[in-house]
Parts: sequence; C-alpha cells; structure tokens
Amino acid sequence: MTKGFKQNVTEILKLDYGKDIRTAGTVELYNAVSKAAMAAIGRDFNEKAKNAEGKKACYLSAEFLIGRMVYNNLLNLGLFNQFGELMTENGRDIRVFEEIEDAALGNGGLGRLAACFLDSGATNGITLNGYGIRYKYGLFKQYFENGFQRETADDWMKMGDPWSQRADADTVVVEFKGHAVKAVPYDSPVIGYGGKKINMLRLWQAEPMEKFHFDLFNEQKYDKAAGDQVEADAICAVLYPNDTTDAGKKLRLKQQYFFSSATLQDVIRTYKAKYGDNFSHFASEYAIQLNDTHPTVAIPEFIRLMMEREHMTFAKALKLAKETFAYTNHTIMAEALEKWSISLFKAVIPHVYKYVVMLQKALVKELTAMGVEGKNQEQYFIIDGNLIHMARMAIFASHSTNGVAQIHTDILKNDALKEWYALYPERFNNKTNGITQRRWLALANMELAGFITDKIGNGWITNLDNLKKLEQYKDDEAVLRQFNDIKKIKKRQLSDYIFEREGVRINPDFIFDIQVKRLHEYKRQLLNAFSILDIYFGLKDGRIKDFRPTVFIFGAKAAPGYFRAKGIIKYINEIAKLIDADPEVNDKLKVIFVQNYNVSYAEKLTPAADVSEQISTAGTEASGTGNMKFMLNGAVTLGTYDGANVEIVAEAGEENNYIFGARVEDIEKIKKSYNPKKLYKSNPRIKKVVDTLVDGTFDDGETGMFKELYTSLLEGASWHKPDHYYLLEDLIPYVDAKLRVNADYADTLAFRRKCFINMANAGKFSSDRTIRDYTEEVWKL
Repeated sequence: MTKGFKQNVTEILKLDYGKDIRTAGTVELYNAVSKAAMAAIGRDFNEKAKNAEGKKACYLSAEFLIGRMVYNNLLNLGLFNQFGELMTENGRDIRVFEEIEDAALGNGGLGRLAACFLDSGATNGITLNGYGIRYKYGLFKQYFENGFQRETADDWMKMGDPWSQRADADTVVVEFKGHAVKAVPYDSPVIGYGGKKINMLRLWQAEPMEKFHFDLFNEQKYDKAAGDQVEADAICAVLYPNDTTDAGKKLRLKQQYFFSSATLQDVIRTYKAKYGDNFSHFASEYAIQLNDTHPTVAIPEFIRLMMEREHMTFAKALKLAKETFAYTNHTIMAEALEKWSISLFKAVIPHVYKYVVMLQKALVKELTAMGVEGKNQEQYFIIDGNLIHMARMAIFASHSTNGVAQIHTDILKNDALKEWYALYPERFNNKTNGITQRRWLALANMELAGFITDKIGNGWITNLDNLKKLEQYKDDEAVLRQFNDIKKIKKRQLSDYIFEREGVRINPDFIFDIQVKRLHEYKRQLLNAFSILDIYFGLKDGRIKDFRPTVFIFGAKAAPGYFRAKGIIKYINEIAKLIDADPEVNDKLKVIFVQNYNVSYAEKLTPAADVSEQISTAGTEASGTGNMKFMLNGAVTLGTYDGANVEIVAEAGEENNYIFGARVEDIEKIKKSYNPKKLYKSNPRIKKVVDTLVDGTFDDGETGMFKELYTSLLEGASWHKPDHYYLLEDLIPYVDAKLRVNADYADTLAFRRKCFINMANAGKFSSDRTIRDYTEEVWKL
C-alpha cells in the first residue's frame, strides 16, 4: 500500500501544476498528497464498504465533526513517516496543512463522537458506514468584534475536497410536499489503523431535479428560472439552521428527512441487488443506529418504503424496523428531545404522516395488550395533542435505547424515561462514549505518544487498555520529570499558536486551566467566569494569598440565535479585558477566549492543559468526550459528579482529580425549595460577582445581555425557574476546588503524578471499546 507514495506526490504535482514540492503552494501540495493517498486506497473503496461480507452497521447522524482529514488518514494508512520525510527532504514544514480548513460538519461532542466511532469501526475490522449531509458551510466561523461573537460562513470546501468522490450512479430522489430533489452521494474513505479495513462516510448533497428552467428565463422570470436550485441548496447549506421561526423548523425537518430517506433507499437498493424481493435476511444484513433523535424520521420512512414499494404489510414492516433500528439518547433535556407539530410535519412530508399515525395506533394496541390502559397510556403517545414525539417513536420502534455514560443511563431508567424502562427494560443499555487515541494522542501529542511507546511499546495505539502498564512508573521521579518536560513543550507550542492566531501572548509557566466545548448554559461557562471574578476580587483584597499564576482559556461557539449564550461570551471577554488592564493582578491571572474553536484547535489545546474544566450541573451532561481527551493527554479533571466524570474518577481515583458541588441526589433534594436570591443576599462574595452584571463594572454595548443574565439567575424566565442550573449553589465549593488545584500545583511532581495516573487509567475511554460494546450487544455483527 505504501509503495511509491513519495514518487506519486511528486508526479501528481508535476502533472497537475507543473511544480515540485519546494515550489508548490499549500493547496497544491495538499491536493497532491491527498490524491496520492487516495491512489493507495483505490477508487472502489465505497463499493467494497457497501457490499462487505457479513452484517453491516449504518450510523445515521446529522453531524460528523471530522476535522481536518489529511493527517489522520496518512497516520492510519502508515504513510505519515513517509510524508514527514518528504517534507523534511524538501525544506517544508510538516505542519504545512494547518491552514487547510476543518470539515466542521458538526457542533460538538455528538458529531465528534460519530467521527471517532467511524475510525474505531474500521480499526477493529467492523463494517460501520456513516450517513449524513454534505453541508456546504458546516457550522460557522466565529470571530469576536469588541468582545461580541460574530458569525461568518465556513466555506470548508473552498480549497477543494480531495478526500471525497461523487457517486452519481447511487443518486436517489427524495420527495417533499410540492417538490422533489435529487440526493447525490459523496463518499469519503474511513481508514482503519494499518489500512486493512476501509469503510465509508457517505454524505448526501441535495440537487434540483432540473437545475435551470430555460423557458422561464426566456420569459424573463429570472428568479423563478433557478428557483429549484435555491430550494435544493438550502437543504445542504448549513448545519442546524436557526429555527426560531416556522421556516427554520421546516428546513430542519427537511434536512433530517432528506438524509434519512436517501440512506434508506440506498441501503434497500443494495440489499435487493443481493437478495431480490426476499426481505427475510434484512435484519441480519443491516443494523441502523440513530444518533440522537435527528434521524428518527427514518422509522416511518422505512415503513413507508416497505409498504409502498415492497408491498409488505404494516405488521411485518414494523417488526423489521424493530429488529433493525437502535437509538442512542444523548440528552435528558426536553428541548433536545425533538417534537414536531403535526401541521408543520404535514407541510413538509405529508406522505410520511400517515405512517406516524399507524405507529401511534400500533403503540396503543401494544400498550393495551401489556395492561397499560386509559390515561396511563398518554405518557407514551407518539402523537400527543398537536405534537409528534420523536424520542418516543425511536424507543417504541427499535430494539435498543442506550445512554452514553453510566450515570446518564441510570437517569434515563430512573427518571427521564422511567415509564419506558418499566415497559421495555430489556431494550435499555449503557454505552459509555469514547474517543480515538489515534487522533487524540498519536497525532495530537506526538511527543507524549513517543514517550508512552518508549515505556510500554506501541500496542496502546489499537488497545488503549495497555496504558495501565504505565502505572509501574507513577512513583519514578525521573519518568515524572520526563512527563513534565513534555507538558512544558505542549504548553509552549500552544502559547505560540495562540499568539499566531489571537495576537495574545500567554506565559507557558502559568497553570493552563481550560474549558473548551459547546456554549450552553448547562455547561456553565458562566460559573467559570464568576469563579475567576471571585478569585480576582480575592487577590485584590488580600483574601487569596500564595496564588500560582493561572491562565483560564475558553473556547466555544454559541448558536447564532442563542442570545443568552452570546451574552456569556461577551461577559467573559469583558472579564479578560478587566484583568489585562489591572497591573496588580495581571502577572498572576489571565483570561483568553480563543476564536473559532474547532477540532484542529482542540488538537492544540488538549495536550497543553494542566486542568480540564468539566463543570456541568450534575445530571445534565450525558457523557462528554472532551473530559476523556484531556485525561488521555495527562490533565486532572476539575468537575462535577456528572456524565463520564463519574467513570473517570472511578478509573483514576478521586484523589487524583478535583470533584466539587451538588450531586444528582443533592439537587433532587433541594430543587423544590431552591432559592438563589437568598444565597445571593446572604453571601457577599456571591453578590459581588453577580452584581458585576448590572453595576456598571462591564459594558454589554446596550444590548441588555448582562441584565438578562442577571434576571435569569435571580428571577428566572417564563420557560425556567431562577438559576435553573444551580450556579450560585455551586460557586463557593467550585472556587474552593480551584484554589485546592492551585495550592497542589506548588509541588509540581506531586501534581504531575496525579496527571500521569489519569493518563495511565484512560484505557476504558477509547471509542474502540465503545464500538466493540455496540457490535456485541446492540448490532450483533
């Protein structure tokens, strides 16, 4: 597979651009390297992936947060060293492709998880193919203007997309009310480590049935002449379009139906090419995993296709759906458990609605047979009043519902979905999330990867449990010093990178305390901001002494329509400005919010962290995967007893991490009587930081953002109670935990020992383990 790679790169550059490696531009070099690697794979990888022997898993996801593909693919193909040699021989920097755009086709953990799963499936020899949408603009690019988030289109394909190939022959038609579009697949290889197994990520692009109506143009109706093109383009324009209006909601439903229907038509067609009209083997040929509720419309669409095109009875189609589909629940939050109004659903896909009605009737029949009658049935209804509940549909018409961390699954069983668990206990299971160590250690932290391999060999690359062997060195001072030296290197590299990107200089000798993730109230970036202010005031008034200099680094994007989240970003940037301008503290404290946080930024931030901030309100973060990336790269977790944090401290020891705050059972006890205003009035420290939202300390540009944050904490809003995520309850314990971290850092080697033990116990959190669990327990591959 590796033979001739260097020569191929040289020849492609010469043929395509008339240049050599020294004179080629970045994009030219990127295209040549990618094409040479693709030549090693073979152009028929997608046919092999679709028609692989044995049962195949299809992973349906609205997001695949792949990031930049080139380095990962070179690593997994065994070509990375040759690439490195080629660059060195020709005086080029191995990091030359860092200016190539990320494929930012995801918003956060859910999409990055999907990408890690695909990597793990191929590495473990499992046929796991991904299906989603080829968004033209991905999420969005973020920049700050006077501290406010601004968005611009993320044109990730502007430098080309050499890793995907168009498969016109597999085009299908997807119908909506009043019009139809073509779904054209673009296939990218998913390369397992060692290159032995290559699966595919198939992303669908919407195109009009007729691109240009010449007759309308001729009649000088110019806007209508290209109208079909505009309508098709909208489907694939942007991930998660703003849905504050009906138009936005309709577009979201269109997107979900578009890729679900296209995928099912494709899978059924491939099946029929092998088995004809005999569908008795379908469930032993395919497992279809729904990644959250976004693709749940695939269930009524599957039944529709079986009944209308394959002339199957409803009972048989439903039985087949239950055998084939499985559902991953990623959150207990009501706003993420999708519901569609009947009128909106019928306005977009009326031909599917009658199958939703059939599912509702089948559910009622099954409930009655199980002895659930009358009003007791209503909590299960798929069609409830004017709403269609997608999570209920997913649980009813599949054979498996899984949570993504043990605490999350327990909450599903005991609280959020307890009525369903009582009905179908055998369907519920846990699959704790994971990350691929190939990307998040072997690639992102080559210095640490080399150190580990030197100590225990390279078996960890495909079996992360091997890291446990490192524990023999946990009290070896020379090894801990080596480990500390690597952390210093990564901190210097990040400091240089941030200076290049942001124009801000960070002292690499500071403690690096990092919170990077999606911006959402439950992730409590605002709590972090409050804690920094409390420390700032404590340093100013002398309450806090012997404070080791710390930089607090944030990275997050707020959804364009999420006013409150944007207010939090502005507030943190105001705090950064205040501290920077204060010579009394700016040698001890620094805050920076990096712009346009994405996978590539994460690959720089994660290895440099001393402290991983995982501070969601207990019971709200299903799992998290950022916490695993930081752990793997040797950081301690400063966090609540939530999501995968629970399992991280179980593996690495609570004494090696910093857990604080109310737990799920504590919140359960206080939630009815919780009075944040009382806390605010009775504790001067809490009052002082919260008052900065409204006392003129900071300027929100007359947007009302800070007043709105203040009101939401103390008065609540129409859709939630005051301080819905218990920031004020946890603030003082959180600051205490932060100061414990700070004090412990004084003994560098003792602190690094904690970091080292975390890394050595990260084996459980490989997505290889998660995928093996799905394979054996859910997909039965």
